Amino acid sequence: MAFLSIDQLKEMEFKSLGDNVQISDKASFYNCAQISIGSNIRIDDFCVLSAGEGGIEIGNYVHIAVFSSIMGAGKVTLSDFCNVSSRVSIYSSNDDYSGAFLTNPTVPCEYTNVVHGDVHFGRHVIIGSGSIILPNVTINDGAAVGALSLVSKDCDAFVVYAGVPAKSIRNRKKNLLDIEKRFLNANN
Repeated sequence: MAFLSIDQLKEMEFKSLGDNVQISDKASFYNCAQISIGSNIRIDDFCVLSAGEGGIEIGNYVHIAVFSSIMGAGKVTLSDFCNVSSRVSIYSSNDDYSGAFLTNPTVPCEYTNVVHGDVHFGRHVIIGSGSIILPNVTINDGAAVGALSLVSKDCDAFVVYAGVPAKSIRNRKKNLLDIEKRFLNANN
């Protein structure tokens, strides 16, 4: 995987850009002026980040794995130490599937009923491969979502969720908070 150079990253005119940012030259970005990227970030091949009015805000020490996407009009926040596994789709906008309205972005909005809502990932959130996150969802600090899950409701802190729809299956250990402190102290 080839990463964009710092000069190439600066040319993209992100809203903000931290240090040690590794972004694949095969990733796609739309509306970079609405995307904030922290430090120590890796975004892999074939990821698509398409920021709407709300923008996309990525904290520090965040990984977005191959084939993942973040899109929609609402704000999407990935806080520090988040991990988005491969083929995860994060939506801050969603069409109305009921049949009562037309769908897709080629149709004027007066004929659709698109739901827009912010998506927020707290610190240390991990999302398993193939999962889908819908608008108006908060995944609180330390929550984990298992592979192939559909998240349509908020997730409590330090709880593991899985399934379609995602449901709580057990608590998650908090050891990572002590490890984070040691890590940050060692790197200051």
